[in-house]
Order: sequence, then structure tokens, then C-alpha cells
Amino acid sequence: MPRVLVRIAAVLGCLGAATAGARELPGTVLTLEASGDTRPDRVTAAAPYRFALLEDGQVFVGGTSGLLVGRIAKDEVEALERRLAEIRKLPGLASVVAFSAAPTGYRLVARKGKPLDVLAQGDPGQAHPALAPLAALVRDLSGFSHVSLRRYEPAQYALLVREGKLEGGCRTWTLPVSMAEALAGPRVVRDDAAAGWPTGATPAQVCAEGKTYLAALRPLVPGEKP
Repeated sequence: MPRVLVRIAAVLGCLGAATAGARELPGTVLTLEASGDTRPDRVTAAAPYRFALLEDGQVFVGGTSGLLVGRIAKDEVEALERRLAEIRKLPGLASVVAFSAAPTGYRLVARKGKPLDVLAQGDPGQAHPALAPLAALVRDLSGFSHVSLRRYEPAQYALLVREGKLEGGCRTWTLPVSMAEALAGPRVVRDDAAAGWPTGATPAQVCAEGKTYLAALRPLVPGEKP
């Protein structure tokens, strides 16, 4: 297999493994998740949604660690739905596409109307013209800005833990979940318990029973199941 295709498969594989079936957010119209940061000091699966639109017009916009919340008008929601309809009509649109060989991946999911679930790899700015509507929407949602956006303070976080090592010492484990429980799968942690811990894709290093772990806290949108 050509080296470029190997890179594409690897990035999409990581994104798919991190997101497919991993998040549940009832009442969503549209969500966008991003991946591609493979640095050892990052836990990509703990990054918040890049963009999430709920049925009531509420939107959540995320980066590496935190979220903003706002609300868009009915005509703005309808404009996004028209763009999704245009994407659904693209000839031969597959569930996995490549914009370029850049090490960035996106998952675009639309649940209202005809379901749409697309994994896209690479830079939207380098997409083939045939994928222009999809690439433009991914680009716009990735950099979404709106006058209503303000800082969002999550009530809950999803705790994700895996083995790993960072430079520096270990943090004392103060979270109300045993290490065994955390390693078994994501666990919900309240905001007061998570106070003082890094959030999003930036993890903390914890040592336990002779091993070193990376613990990351993903901000949860209301109603989201880890």
C-alpha cells in the first residue's frame, strides 16, 4: 500500500476507534469531532466536541480543553440543514473520505433527517472539488464563531485513563473512582471532584502500583453519555 494511503488509514483508524459508538448525545442535529494530534502528551479521545448543535438551537464549540456555549437562530439552523442536504446529494459519497494526507481527522455526524456519518482525513482546504460542500462545512464548523458564545462550565466530565508516561513527576490520585474502574472504561466525574485537574486532551500523570498512567477529563455536554 502506498505510504500516503497508509497514513490516511492510520489517522482514520485512530479517529474511528476513538469516536465510533463512544459518545451518545441525544437530541443532536449535528456534531463534529476532530482528531490527528498523536503526541504522547495528548489523549485525543478526551477532547471536547469541536461543534455540537442541539435541536433547540443550542450550540457547543470546543477546542483542546474547554467548551463554549451559545444559541443560534432558526434561520441559521435551517441554513446548516440545507448544507447537509447538499452533502447528502454528493455522488458516491462514502463513509470514509480523504481531503489530503495531512495528519488531521474529522467525524461529521448528522442525526436529523437521513443519517449522515462521515470520517474525513486531511486539510479541508486541499479537498477535491467533488468534496467541496463537505470540506467547506467541516472547515466552517471547525472555526465556528457566533456572538452568543460564552464560556461553558461543565457539571460533569468523562474520566479516561490509559497507561503512558510524561516528563516530570506524578500527581496524587484524588478522583472518586478507583484506578481499576477507570481503566475498565470511561467514568463520570462531577465538576467539584475534577477541580484543579487538567481537562480535555491534556492529561495528568498518575503513578499507581508501579505503573504510570495518563488521566484525562473530557467536558460533557448536558445529556451526553461517555
